[in-house]
Amino acid sequence: MNEKRSIASWALYDWANSAFATTVMAGFFPLFFNQYWADPSNPTRSVMYLGWANSVASIVVALLAPFLGAVADRGTAKKKFLFLFAFLGVLMTGGLWFVAQGMWKFAALLYVLGTVGFSGGNIFYDSLLPGVATEKKVDFVSSLGFAMGYIGGGILFAVNVLMFLKPGLFGIPDGATAIKLSFLSVAVWWAVFSIPIFLFVKEPRLVDAVPLHKAFVMGWRQLMDTFSHIRHLKVVGLFLFAYWLYIDGVDTIIRMAVSYGDSLGFDSSILISALLITQFVAFFGSLGYSWFARKIGVKPSIMVAICAYCLITILGYFMNQSWHFLALAICIGLFQGGIQALSRSLYTRIIPRKKSAEFFGFFNMLGKFAAVVGPFLMGTIGYISGSQRMGILSILILFIGGAYFLSRVNITEGEIMAKKYLAD
Repeated sequence: MNEKRSIASWALYDWANSAFATTVMAGFFPLFFNQYWADPSNPTRSVMYLGWANSVASIVVALLAPFLGAVADRGTAKKKFLFLFAFLGVLMTGGLWFVAQGMWKFAALLYVLGTVGFSGGNIFYDSLLPGVATEKKVDFVSSLGFAMGYIGGGILFAVNVLMFLKPGLFGIPDGATAIKLSFLSVAVWWAVFSIPIFLFVKEPRLVDAVPLHKAFVMGWRQLMDTFSHIRHLKVVGLFLFAYWLYIDGVDTIIRMAVSYGDSLGFDSSILISALLITQFVAFFGSLGYSWFARKIGVKPSIMVAICAYCLITILGYFMNQSWHFLALAICIGLFQGGIQALSRSLYTRIIPRKKSAEFFGFFNMLGKFAAVVGPFLMGTIGYISGSQRMGILSILILFIGGAYFLSRVNITEGEIMAKKYLAD
């Protein structure tokens, strides 16, 4: 019973913070940023500004991630840091309510800090996975977390979309006020549904744990050691490089799709509806992909998803009608949760469990450094060329590179090396 409660509570945090990923990051913030806070007459420049904001947030998290992971391992402080970053995200998201029209710099600042809270918290959320799930259950539990995130974020986003499209039903004066209220609802949702993970998920206690202030000093030393660990665990290093490449394209599509569609002139209601469709398709896609991985293996399943994203990117370059955007939203939903969940569970298999936060710090660091390149590349190339279509096409090479290096990862060898590391 305690194991089931722990798994459910862990997965519920994905339900909680995914509201930020859907309503804020992927949905209303890009739309509102382009049309309300920035310059609606120059959508290409607005996309560039948004790409830069995503890149700045990713740089901050990427630089902090491995160090914080090392500190958390030494001080048994995973849940403490999770609370700190979640609190930052909740506070900054709620603060978007106060940003007036035209104040794009202030909006970008709150968005960057909110994204740091969201992404930083995920480092410690991910690092709790090995203590929650047994080796046999890790694929299922990882997929369950993403599935809960898609359905939870989708439910709130559905309400937010209805508020935006039919503000009169809620007694809201206009769509702009509805979007601002949506940001507040995300902050409340995130805070309330985060409570179970702090109450019911137990963090494994270290025998040699030290006080937090000493953990910072020791964490820096441990961070330096991690480079040598990864060098000796060559399979881990190779997988991280492959992940760095292909997850860049995934994150870029998640963060920039609505902004890209807006720059092509698609109606706001179509863009938001497409994103909502993606959420609910991704719920079933995440669970279905867990079954798919059991049939053909984790690594081949990720390869299939990468190939699918290559095709989606190419089709995105050519799309020119609203139904094209809706169709691609369905395709993205089928593979988005699967590639994220299985990448996390594959990584869990090949790292030493006693250093999970430290290694997940590097996992998230590379993922966020990738998210620096993608949005910046898409926004900048689109601005220079004067065509966002060229911007979206530029991320194709990252999927191809990721697939190539993933094909060279030997999972069995990685599992053996991780267990040998524990024995040494």
